[in-house]
Order: sequence, then structure tokens, then C-alpha cells
Amino acid sequence: MVRGTCGSKLVGVVLSILSVPTQAQSLEVIGYAGALGEWEVAANVTGVSNRTQDFSGPLTMRHTGVCTQDGPEERTGQIRFQISPSRLNAKLSIAGVECSFSAGLSDAYKGQMICPDRPAVPLTLWVR
Repeated sequence: MVRGTCGSKLVGVVLSILSVPTQAQSLEVIGYAGALGEWEVAANVTGVSNRTQDFSGPLTMRHTGVCTQDGPEERTGQIRFQISPSRLNAKLSIAGVECSFSAGLSDAYKGQMICPDRPAVPLTLWVR
């Protein structure tokens, strides 16, 4: 048990530090998708929890292939993911389709984006 005014001041300082909310962390996500990397992926996400490494934010995919006639096709959506030092698990919602992605870290997070009723698509992401 802490006694005296010095101990009670210490308890007050610790409680005030613990009650101050931490600022939400922001990250940039960049990458590419497709067999030839023909889709550029970009997102700016923020932390959704102070205690876990959960992030969420708007996502843009832009077709960078040479086959476009009216300028690059663009699709928008949302990305939600959990990240650890060696793994990223994500849910991507693109044009109303919910897809999943899970990858370990090497030089980037490389894996397959799995969408219902469609073939898997290679996806490479960097988070910074």
C-alpha cells in the first residue's frame, strides 16, 4: 500500500497518464495487384484501436496497363487489416466485393487476394 502524500501524488500521475488517449497512428499502403502487376494499389489508413494493430481506410486501385482507351480504370473501396511484425491479414472491399488477403513479410507482403466466385489474384503490399 502506498502511504503519504508522495505516494498518492504518484498514483495520481500514473492514472492521468493512463487516461490520456493516444493519437491514432496513420500508415500508407502501396502495392500492385494482378498477374502482371497491372493494378496500382494505394490506401491511407488509421488505427482503429489503441491496443491492437488494427487499421482501416479508403482504398484505390488504378489499372496501369497499356490496354486502357479512355484513361486508367479506377476502383475504390475500403481496406481493413491487422498487422504484426511478420504478418498482415486483410479484408478488402472493392466495388462491393469482399476479398481477403493474408501474407507473411519478406521484402513486402506478398500473397493472393481471394474473392468469391473469381480466381485468386496476386497482390503485393508495402506498409509504411
